[in-house]
Amino acid sequence: MSDLSKNADPARQNFANAAATYDAAAFLARETGRRMAERLDYVKLAPGRIADMGCATGDGIRELQRRYPAALPLAIDSAAPMLHVARAATPLMKRWLGRSPQFLNADVNALPLAAGCLGLIWSNLMLHWLADPLPALRELQRTLEVGGLLMFAMLGPDTLKELRLVCREDGCQDQAVPLRRFHDMHDIGDMLLAAGFADPVMDMEMITVTYASPRDLLRDQRQLGVRDALFGRLPWRAWRRVLRAYARQRSGDRLPASFEIIYGHAWKPEARVVGDGRAIIHFAPK
Repeated sequence: MSDLSKNADPARQNFANAAATYDAAAFLARETGRRMAERLDYVKLAPGRIADMGCATGDGIRELQRRYPAALPLAIDSAAPMLHVARAATPLMKRWLGRSPQFLNADVNALPLAAGCLGLIWSNLMLHWLADPLPALRELQRTLEVGGLLMFAMLGPDTLKELRLVCREDGCQDQAVPLRRFHDMHDIGDMLLAAGFADPVMDMEMITVTYASPRDLLRDQRQLGVRDALFGRLPWRAWRRVLRAYARQRSGDRLPASFEIIYGHAWKPEARVVGDGRAIIHFAPK
């Protein structure tokens, strides 16, 4: 299997290199995945093909297989090492019975999939790492069948608000806050409409994780392979000032780290125009 993370940007390579440590620190992804799955309880859907987009080590595709055992499962990630871990976690019995997911090393912006081939696309904490999610959303809309559903969770702009506040007030001085800037819920809703989705539903919540020290927060993000992508670059002396100020925000013996989680889902409607731009008009018989 080729690995698209090789010779790619450093952030993607860091994520690929974290395949062996990812599960130990992925408690937030497991929690958001559980909450996404609860939302599926209220959706009537019988997809023939399902895909976990940005599957990492495979928790999402395993949940989808449990819910939709008759569907053909596809696990997609740009990091081949993550796919190797997901494949190794597939029980031998499922492999023998031909019920293992198909694993695809691919870029969400250019999927090697036919148009309209998927009934459900699930994406848990992946889309926010894209500088511009709109091209990916257009590609996901292309691969969904009419009536198909996109469901996702992603980080919002108030993620690590405690550190952002410290950076603005204490640590960064004349330098810009280095933490990654994430799109807000309203921007993502607009992107869904621009990508051709219908009836987008968006909501958000804050999940607060507590740590014994700033070092523990940094360790978790390194094990997930996203530390550099999340924290950006700042001279080490400035980071020391930031982390010392952050450490003073402890409540009791714990430090809060807030993660804004944006949940969304949207449907693929019937086409209103054909490829050359002509409108499609349906005439109902009298």
